[in-house]
Amino acid sequence: MNAMKTEQVRQVRRAALAAGVGAVLVGGVLLFVPDEERAAPGPEARAMAAVGVGAPAALSDLTALIRDRESWLRTHPEDGQAWAVLGSAYVERGVAAADPAYYPKADRALQRSLAVLPGGPGEGPAEDAGSGKHSRAAEDAKPGKGTRTGNPEALVGLASLANARHDFVAAKRWGESVRAQRPAAWTSYPVLIDAYTGLGDYKAAGKVLEKLRELHSGAPVLIRAAAVYRDRGRREDAVAKATEAAAHAGSPAERAQALDALGELAWERGEPAEALGHYEAALTAASGRPQSLAGRARALASLGRSDEATREYQSALAKLPRPEYALELGELYDSLGLDGDAQTQYETLRERAERARGHGVNEELVLGRFEADHGDARAAVARLRAEWHRSHRSMEVADALGWALYRAGQGREALVYATKATEPGRRSALFSYHRGEIERSLEMYGPARRHIEEALRTDPHFSPLLAQRAREALDALGEPEEGGPKDFYGSGPEKPTLERREPAPPPQV
Repeated sequence: MNAMKTEQVRQVRRAALAAGVGAVLVGGVLLFVPDEERAAPGPEARAMAAVGVGAPAALSDLTALIRDRESWLRTHPEDGQAWAVLGSAYVERGVAAADPAYYPKADRALQRSLAVLPGGPGEGPAEDAGSGKHSRAAEDAKPGKGTRTGNPEALVGLASLANARHDFVAAKRWGESVRAQRPAAWTSYPVLIDAYTGLGDYKAAGKVLEKLRELHSGAPVLIRAAAVYRDRGRREDAVAKATEAAAHAGSPAERAQALDALGELAWERGEPAEALGHYEAALTAASGRPQSLAGRARALASLGRSDEATREYQSALAKLPRPEYALELGELYDSLGLDGDAQTQYETLRERAERARGHGVNEELVLGRFEADHGDARAAVARLRAEWHRSHRSMEVADALGWALYRAGQGREALVYATKATEPGRRSALFSYHRGEIERSLEMYGPARRHIEEALRTDPHFSPLLAQRAREALDALGEPEEGGPKDFYGSGPEKPTLERREPAPPPQV
C-alpha cells in the first residue's frame, strides 16, 4: 500500500510540473496531496514552489528545473505552460548567476509559450531575441488582438525579463496588461513594483504594494515592502518588515535575502558593525551567497578592514559578476592607492557591461556612474540623459546625472537633478554628499554645509573614496560666523556669511 501511495505521489508531481507555473500560482496540484502522504520535494518542485511565490530559488534547483522542462518540451512542444515555466526559470537563472546569456533563451521560450497559448491583449511586446523584430506571438499580445486571458504566466515572465534587462517601460506595460486582465491575481504586482521603482514612480509602487499585501503574504512580500518603505524614507518600517520577513522565511534563501535587506539598511544608516552581523547571519543561512558576500565586503570596508573586504569582493565577483561589484572593488583599490588593481576592475566592469548589452541588458546607469568619476564625464552625461529621456527617473538616475553634470562643469543644471534625487525621502549619504558638493561649487555655502554634514552624519564611511573628500570639503567651508547672521531680523542689507577657506574647484575630468 505504501509503495502504491509513493508512486501516486510521484505521478502527481510529474503532473504538477507538466502543468507549469499556472498550477503553482493557483495552489498547485501538490496541495491536493495530504501532507502525510507527500515525500520531500525534489529540486524541480522546490524551484517551482519558490518561483511560484516570488521567492528566490537555489541555483542548483533552478538548473534542475530547467533541465527537466527542456527534456519535457522535446516530446511535448505544444505545452504552452511548460514553455512559460522554462522561460521564467531562464530569467531567474540569469539573475541568480548574473549571466545575461540566459535572457535571449528566456525571451524565445516565453514568446513560444504565447505562440502556443496566446495571452490576450497586452502592451510593449518584446523583440524576438537576436532578430530585432517582434515575434508573431508578441503581435498577438497587442491591444486589439482579442480578449483572451489564457497565459498570464508568460506575460508575467516577460515583465520579469524586462526588469532583469533594466527595461522598466516594457516591464510596466507587460505587468499592467496582466493586472488589467486579472486584477485579483497577485502575480503581476511584484513585477510592477520593480518596474515603477525603476521608473522613479514611488507613489505608484506604494499603491501596488498595498494591493499585493491584500492578495498575498509571506516573506517575499515583506521584503518588497521593506524596499518600498526604504525608498520613501520610512526606515523604521523598513527594518520592521525585513525583520518580520527573516522570522517568517520559508527557506534558507528567503531568510538570507531578508537578512541582506537588514544589513543594507544598517549599513546605509552608518552602522557597519550591525550590518556585518546581518550579512554573516545571511551567510550562515545560505552558505556562499554572493549578495551577502558583497554586503559583508561593504561593511568590512566601512570598518577599515580593507584586506578582508577585498577578499570578500573577489569571492562575490567570482560567483556573481555584477558590474556594480567591480566598480565598488575598484574604488576600494583606488582608496588604498592600488591604481593598477583599480584599473583592472574598471576594465572588467566595461567588459561585463558590454557583454550584457549584447544580450539586451541596459547597464547605462552603472556605466554612467563609472564614467563620471573615473572616465569621461561628458560621456557619462550623454548616457544618463538618455536614461532620463527613456523615462528611467529613479533617485539613482537623478543622482548619477546630477553628479555627472557637475563633473562636466555644469553645476546649475546639476543641482536640479541632485535636488530630485534627495526629494523622495530616502536618506542616502552619497546623494547628500553629491548635492552638497554641487552647492559648494555654486557658492551656496549654507546648504552645502548642511548636506555634507548630513552625509557624514548618516554614514561617516559611505564611500572609501568620497567620505574623506566630504570631510575635507567641510574643513574648507569652515564654521558659521559666531552669533549667527548679522541681519537676522532683516533690518539691514547685510547677508549671512561664513568664515571659510577658498573652496576647491570642481575635479578635473
